[in-house]
Amino acid sequence: MLQTTPPSGTFSRQAREAQAGAASLSDQEFKQFSDLIYRIAGISMSPTKKPLVSGRLARRLKLHQLDSYGEYFSFITSARGKQELQEAVDALTTNETHFFREPKHFDFLRQRVIPHRTAGRTLRIWSAACSSGEEPYSIAMVLDELLGKDPWEVTASDISTRVLDKARSGLFPIERVAEIPKPYLSRYCLKGVDEHDGTLLIERTLRDRIRFISHNLTQAPPRLELFDVIFLRNVMIYFDQNTKRQVIHRLLPLLRPGGYFLIGHSESLNGVTEELRAIAPAIYCKPSV
Repeated sequence: MLQTTPPSGTFSRQAREAQAGAASLSDQEFKQFSDLIYRIAGISMSPTKKPLVSGRLARRLKLHQLDSYGEYFSFITSARGKQELQEAVDALTTNETHFFREPKHFDFLRQRVIPHRTAGRTLRIWSAACSSGEEPYSIAMVLDELLGKDPWEVTASDISTRVLDKARSGLFPIERVAEIPKPYLSRYCLKGVDEHDGTLLIERTLRDRIRFISHNLTQAPPRLELFDVIFLRNVMIYFDQNTKRQVIHRLLPLLRPGGYFLIGHSESLNGVTEELRAIAPAIYCKPSV
């Protein structure tokens, strides 16, 4: 999802990309794109995101040899631009994440969820905005380590087809090594060699345990089993209050009574739903009765 505060150096890079483009993005054109991404993904973009939109779409204009953002908008909203529309959505959704982000949530899995699971029942967890895969792979490492042969499933979804393809590959920059605890690193990760030098590959046995699916949070979810835990972290900061309510309303029927709903530490469900009870920072429980 779109970043509120880009990492150090990111904004300047995006600004340079925009300046390097042959076209400039007018305020009217920016509003067209911001309205479009809101309708499609529920993401609210303030005028401060104009350089980001300009920079990321400049490459698409160049690819299609278009002279203006208005021409590109007309193209992606036409019948022949359906495939390119998905490319535009992918370009305008940021996927800033890393392994074991907000580590207390993984401690919660180890100390509360896994020890108190129902014996003999498959433990199911949904990473509902998985981005490039770091979150579901982190979850899977914890489950595989502690559950042994006991059944578990991880479902991971995202609106961006591009990042889902990346997530399925399980291939990451070697710089991500520092984010993964050493025991997991030696057990579940392979260091790339030769043409794959500088990369990190998640073990196939773990990759095969995760089901990746395409899903837009603003639309009805696919038919899925009930989950014991739903991760929806660092996503709702990009939604307005009404969109938050709609998204939560769609997801909660898929959370098992007594199950847990995890959001980002910078987020809150105050005024969004009364169906969940806060039990710890950014951790909510769905009452059993």
